[in-house]
Amino acid sequence: MKRLFDFVFSSLGIIVLLPLFAGIALAIKMDNAGPVFFRQERIGKDFKAFRIYKFRTMAHNSGQNGPKITSSHDKRITRTGKYLRRYKLDELPQLFNVLKGDMSFVGPRPEVEEYVNIYKSDYSRLLRIRPGITDPASIQYSNEETILASADNWEEAYKKKILPEKIRLSLHYVDHHNLSTDLKLICKTILKIT
Repeated sequence: MKRLFDFVFSSLGIIVLLPLFAGIALAIKMDNAGPVFFRQERIGKDFKAFRIYKFRTMAHNSGQNGPKITSSHDKRITRTGKYLRRYKLDELPQLFNVLKGDMSFVGPRPEVEEYVNIYKSDYSRLLRIRPGITDPASIQYSNEETILASADNWEEAYKKKILPEKIRLSLHYVDHHNLSTDLKLICKTILKIT
């Protein structure tokens, strides 16, 4: 049932949002040279790696220079990128990940292999299901970049303080989720970003 829901609504979402996708792509290209999309390897269900899609919000090739985590004060973020991140519009291309079956609308947020390896025993439980665009941790930490901005070392603060708490919230979701829970979390996510 969950996979059918994901397939139907990701297909509809892509069709309906196509004009918005085109507008965002144009804004990104006008603001900064480089590709429209940011692709990064993440770890998915059963530890299978996949490429996550996002609209690019940082200067081209800046992902190779600096931490994997960003804060609201990160100088690598473009003008258009600040707007996209504020309203979570950079996440919209993940509808293609949902359509392909790499992700679900709701599930633990997918992480890079380095972070998964730090908490491998927890991820062995989390990755029994597909990762998602949103989950309780995404809602709780919707202002994550602002929190990280006050830390001396963003990456260390993320790995040692924020990530363990996000894992705890995601584990609770994995153990108790159902379609009703998912629909409530989707609604909460939309309300949070509007």
